[in-house]
Amino acid sequence: MKKLPVAVIVIPTYNEADSIGKMIDYLFTVTFPSIQDWDCKVLVVDDTSPDGTYKVVQAKFKNLFLSLSAKKAGIGGAYVRGFRYAMKELGADVVIEMDGDFQHPPKLVPRLLKEINEGYDYVMGSRKVKGGSNPKGWGFKRVFFSEVGGLLARFILLFPTKNFFRITDPTGGFKASRVKGFVDTMDMDHLYSRSFGYKLEFLYKMVQLGAKTKEVPLQFHVRTQGESKIEPQTAKDILRTVLLLRWHDPSTQKFLKFGTIGLFGFVINKIGLDVFAKILGNIINVIGVRNTVANALAAEVSIISNFILNNLWTFKNEKLVWGSKLIKKFTTFNLSSVISGIVIPSIIIGIGTQIFGDVYRTLFLVLAVFFFTVPLNWFIYNLIIWKKTQKI
Repeated sequence: MKKLPVAVIVIPTYNEADSIGKMIDYLFTVTFPSIQDWDCKVLVVDDTSPDGTYKVVQAKFKNLFLSLSAKKAGIGGAYVRGFRYAMKELGADVVIEMDGDFQHPPKLVPRLLKEINEGYDYVMGSRKVKGGSNPKGWGFKRVFFSEVGGLLARFILLFPTKNFFRITDPTGGFKASRVKGFVDTMDMDHLYSRSFGYKLEFLYKMVQLGAKTKEVPLQFHVRTQGESKIEPQTAKDILRTVLLLRWHDPSTQKFLKFGTIGLFGFVINKIGLDVFAKILGNIINVIGVRNTVANALAAEVSIISNFILNNLWTFKNEKLVWGSKLIKKFTTFNLSSVISGIVIPSIIIGIGTQIFGDVYRTLFLVLAVFFFTVPLNWFIYNLIIWKKTQKI
């Protein structure tokens, strides 16, 4: 008989004695019988709840397990403990994050596993996609903080990548994650948060690992029993976590380096423009033409400087060493920069100073560089010059 893949539903609990028994019964008697292609198990992770939640979790079902801790470690800590137990002791191929209070409808479990079968690695219940919804019993304040907070976290963590548009509900807690190549490769010893912020960090790590993501509609229900796991500092914890994740993101650090070198290049361009404009003052009488030529010369000096410094610092992991490849890439970049770094800025400065006067030379240099040259160069640097080689 072929061995079925193992799906472990990890349910963290704290003072949920009134609801966890009902959830367990529903999963084993209603949900699991409808799933034929997975070996489904339930792991309850409890921090010795004062109301005796763990006592309700009796071994009346073969695939029911309990991880008990004497210390309250927060929801993030509970999930980390649960994931490790699920992988090491239960042989999990997929772990599912789920609340035990029926806010997460158990009838959605088969849909999550269906999408995993379809090849997705990270399947998330979303309140934002068509068919999903927030509880009708939520007041304006709860809805406002949920919507605005979720959008802010999503913007900080994912914008401007394509996942900003693919993932609409980053703070949701009903998710299925593939273990092999994803959960089993994560460093869960050094999380920024052991509270709700872990949800965003886990999402970030899955995306960074290249997980194929999918959202399915989630109708989030109102809590009727049990104790909420949301803590007073939840919003602050989530904001802190996403800011730390974004700050330490390699692309963020790379862009900051790019910006620093770009600012240095701007200074070189500004000094060069003034120097060349002065030198050409007795040769070219027309202000606009003189500034166009002067900026073209200054921009070329700036381009050479930027290329060298970015190669040594910003893109040091993809650094080009001396040889035919470096010469070829520099030539390619220089030619591609003729439009973005020389022609467009020089024309803008030339026309602007011809119409408004030479006193506005620096203003038009700023407009040209920061609105045209910088965005175009960032695109060229990443996708052409220092493009990462894809691993097969």
